[in-house]
Amino acid sequence: MPHPQQIPDVTLKTRVRDESIGGDNPFRWQDLRVRDEFAGKKIVLFSLPGAFTPTCSNEQCPAFELLHDDFLNEGFDEVYCLAVNDAFVMYQWGRKLGLNKVRLLPDGSGHFTRRMGMLINKDHLGFGMRSWRYALVAEDNAITHWFEEPGINDEGRDDDPYGETAPAHILSVLRG
Repeated sequence: MPHPQQIPDVTLKTRVRDESIGGDNPFRWQDLRVRDEFAGKKIVLFSLPGAFTPTCSNEQCPAFELLHDDFLNEGFDEVYCLAVNDAFVMYQWGRKLGLNKVRLLPDGSGHFTRRMGMLINKDHLGFGMRSWRYALVAEDNAITHWFEEPGINDEGRDDDPYGETAPAHILSVLRG
């Protein structure tokens, strides 16, 4: 499937810790303009159907956390995980998984995912609109490598394959 050559200019709604707020929930809203965040960096971004789902929680996200330093050793600045979930869900999911290295990005409204051409309907599972599983490499917002799971059929996208977007596969391709 065709994909953009550049990271889309989208702003995500994030939450950041702010001790000046106090209380049980010391976080404030902060807009994160994706192109500004990725500017001047070599990044890998992987997107998945959703937080707390089996393949995402048991395989893909933990594997990227485990191989995070391998990406840094290959010259990457950051590894990001993006899902069509809100900032609250992404935060709690990261805590549950014990993520310390992979940066989670909430695409709660699906604007980034839609601009990437990867927004799909998962109503058959009760999920609504979600991301198809894909990964990309970008340098200073230019997409240089694209990885997408197979699964397009006459009815659209189906199932939840995982292999093309596994971090070990991406590293293998990048290392040639």
